[in-house]
Amino acid sequence: MSRTLRHRFTLLALLVGAFLLAIQLVPYGRAHASPPVRAEPPWPGQTRDLAARACFDCHSNQTQWPWYASVAPVSWLVQRDVDEGRGKLNFSEWDRQQEVEEAAEQIQEGEMPPWYYVVLHPEARLSRAEQSTLIAGLTQLGGGRDRGDRRR
Repeated sequence: MSRTLRHRFTLLALLVGAFLLAIQLVPYGRAHASPPVRAEPPWPGQTRDLAARACFDCHSNQTQWPWYASVAPVSWLVQRDVDEGRGKLNFSEWDRQQEVEEAAEQIQEGEMPPWYYVVLHPEARLSRAEQSTLIAGLTQLGGGRDRGDRRR
């Protein structure tokens, strides 16, 4: 490797390193909110255990924030996923409208949990039988909630 090429590579590495250090100062994704649990659904059977294992990190106020959730730019992506997940379905805020039936459909279609989540959280991988049990439980919980009806 020529001396000029080595200097350019070193300069590029320093610039990338400085950039990665500088973005750590951007606060988004570092102050992870864990609001209180307001209301949980009337869980049928094993549904809560399966949901806690595969869904709660993004779909409840009981998120377990891993170490990398505090390192930018990954922290921004994790925070975005949690915010979006809680916005659509939050098992800790069952007193508001939820998209339960859509969640069941996404599990059925293999879209949830996302592949990248399962890679980092192997315990979230559900067998076909566990998926069927979770889908059945969510479907039972759904019962009209997606249309805005609130069962009390």
